[in-house]
Amino acid sequence: MKVITNESLIGIEECADSLKNVLDALYVINGKWKLAVILCLVQSSKHFNEIQHEVTGISSKVLAKELKDLELNGFITRNIYPTTPVSIIYEATEYSLTLKNVLRELTAWGKQHREKVKQSMRLRP
Repeated sequence: MKVITNESLIGIEECADSLKNVLDALYVINGKWKLAVILCLVQSSKHFNEIQHEVTGISSKVLAKELKDLELNGFITRNIYPTTPVSIIYEATEYSLTLKNVLRELTAWGKQHREKVKQSMRLRP
């Protein structure tokens, strides 16, 4: 586990600003599914059913809501093609790529946390 040392504590004003920024970010990407849907679409554009198949456990109702929210916030686009039947394809925008470093850090932290939990389970009698 990475331990942070020799870093000075931030001031009250900096802390308040930081908290405000974190809360703003969490407001936009909140919930269990948004980041998973973004990750799914960053790989390639997909139809609704493809997303639902790839993001295991998400219901169609929840997926529809998450896609609307992500489109509203500029993370994805919804492309409608006049085929028979109508074809709708979702794709990640350039803006969604701004989350790349956040996702990389969350991935690393999630792996680290999983290992910590496994280790603590081994130590139990």
